[in-house]
Amino acid sequence: MKSLTPRLIVSDPDRASAFYQVALGAEETFRAPGDDGRPTVVDHRIGQWSFRVSPAVSSWGWLAPGDLGGSAVLLEIEVDDPDGVGDRMTAHGAEVLVPIENRPYGKRSGRIRDPFGHLWIITGELR
Repeated sequence: MKSLTPRLIVSDPDRASAFYQVALGAEETFRAPGDDGRPTVVDHRIGQWSFRVSPAVSSWGWLAPGDLGGSAVLLEIEVDDPDGVGDRMTAHGAEVLVPIENRPYGKRSGRIRDPFGHLWIITGELR
C-alpha cells in the first residue's frame, strides 16, 4: 500500500477547509473546482499526514454526518497541545463531547464534534 487518505464528506467544503486550517493548523495543498465553482476535493496536510474534504453528493453515496444522523468514523489526532487545539476548534464552532483532561491510561485527551458532524479524539501527553 502506498497511502491511505481519509476523505471527510461535508455540506460546505469551503467552510470546512477554512475550519481545518484555522482550528487544526492544516495546510491546503490542492483544490479541484467543480463546474459549479464549489470544490470537488480539497487536500490538506497536517505534519506528515494528509486528508481530503469533499462535498456531499447523495447520488454517489457521499453522505455527510448530518445526512446519516451522525458520524460513523472517529478521527484521532495526537498533538503537542491538546487543550490549545480543542480551544481553537470550539472557538470556531466545534462542540466538546468529552472534556480534554488527563486520563488514567496516561494521555491527555477528549472528544469533539466539529461543525460538520465529524468526531475527533484530541490527544497528547499528560500535563
